Amino acid sequence: MANLQSHIIWTGDAIADALADVLAAPLSAELQQNLAVRGVSIDTRSLKKGDLFIALPGEQADGHDYVAAALQAGAAAALVEHGRDIKNLSASDNLIVVRDVMSALEVLALAARARSTAYIIGVTGSVGKTSVKESLRNALEKSGAVHASEKSYNNHIGVPLSLARMPDNCQYAVFEIGMNHAGEIDALVKMVQPHCAIITEIGTAHIEHFDTMEDLARAKAEIFSGVIAGGAAILPAASPYLDLLKAQAAACQIDNIVTFGSADSVNTGVQALAEKVKLHPSCSCVSAKILADQVTYKVGMSGAHHVQNSLAVLAGVSLAGADLALAALSLADHDGLVGRGERHYLHAEDGQYVLVDESYNANPTSMAAALTTLGLAPRNGRGRRIAVLGDMAELGDQAVDMHIQLADIIAEAEIDQVLTYGPLSHHLHEHLPADCMAYHANSLADMTHHLLRDMRAGDVVMVKGSNASGMGAVVDALVQADESAAAQSAQERG
Repeated sequence: MANLQSHIIWTGDAIADALADVLAAPLSAELQQNLAVRGVSIDTRSLKKGDLFIALPGEQADGHDYVAAALQAGAAAALVEHGRDIKNLSASDNLIVVRDVMSALEVLALAARARSTAYIIGVTGSVGKTSVKESLRNALEKSGAVHASEKSYNNHIGVPLSLARMPDNCQYAVFEIGMNHAGEIDALVKMVQPHCAIITEIGTAHIEHFDTMEDLARAKAEIFSGVIAGGAAILPAASPYLDLLKAQAAACQIDNIVTFGSADSVNTGVQALAEKVKLHPSCSCVSAKILADQVTYKVGMSGAHHVQNSLAVLAGVSLAGADLALAALSLADHDGLVGRGERHYLHAEDGQYVLVDESYNANPTSMAAALTTLGLAPRNGRGRRIAVLGDMAELGDQAVDMHIQLADIIAEAEIDQVLTYGPLSHHLHEHLPADCMAYHANSLADMTHHLLRDMRAGDVVMVKGSNASGMGAVVDALVQADESAAAQSAQERG
């Protein structure tokens, strides 16, 4: 398997050819001959030696202000805009001068895609995009070199940046494609040009920007517009918008449509079908038929939504021609990402409790899945199921009702205690089941203090909210408090 980390992804000649139409000045002969780029960066805080630094202008910061720092940190060169006054440079600094930096990044992305021979998968949906993308990365690397988007780089900057980073020697590539408004996916997927498009699930995320759920589903279906001839689509069989999605795929001349789902919730004819599922507190066991193959495997996380994601992953692996058995084995290692189900084992005064970090984002669909999964947690000893919830954003006129509706899910999951924060979550607080202990915090610090004072052995605490609610700060505070207590204890013993 190729080592993508050490591979030179752009030479001076290749960059000169790719950017020929957008260069404001030719590359110097020395730069064109000697430049060796091993990565592409837009942030000096994460830049590695050998990276090409892209000096993107932005509302909060202008990359041109950091060019000198990037070069001093070991950047191989910097892509800058003609006419910019860049301070603290020397005559020997490697600059690639273009008419417009964002346009140049997009051109570089298109050049990377044009030269690639990899099997490429694009992933979108309301929930599960990043988890599916990361599971595909892990599953496909058992069969060959894989390139995938970092983190949730799925917007108008993240997608071309991820493409520009794609080495020419990878065998598989996976790109996450997101949206808030109609038309956004269409522009991005035409850069990615995937062989296969996956839609994970369509829920009410970003519904405030659409008149109807059908309009939102059509916006997700824009991913089909970039699928190459002879490509495929992988769709959720239980989606109420399945017929709409199939029609949109057919309109884009996609004939190979694979659906995924569980036998207890979908009709026959599903090509990636979970025939038997057993949900455990910390994992899920599945027996499934993936196209023509029978596989039995374990997902390293509990929850029906993780099982659904695994079916989409294995369908993608099968279409890519990779090793399905090895891919299925890799799913056991999928035990949660930061902000998306990562588990922390922390200490209360009388023992250990579990913190489940679901703080990256939230919408009614993902919130329901997280609460239902919390309901699977066993009550060990005096342990409780505790939900720590912030507001869900971008729900428009339905926001209050959608928060209140979570009360029924909380009751069904038999959650013992709910802590809420934010004006929308206060409506949920007022409608919680009578037998559920409730606390509404007036600040994140207040919420953290309440938790630290109340935690006990056996508790399972799940933290979730939209990014704007800042619930990640609660997770960080609990983890830091645990680390500080451990350090102090070690010092006292030492």
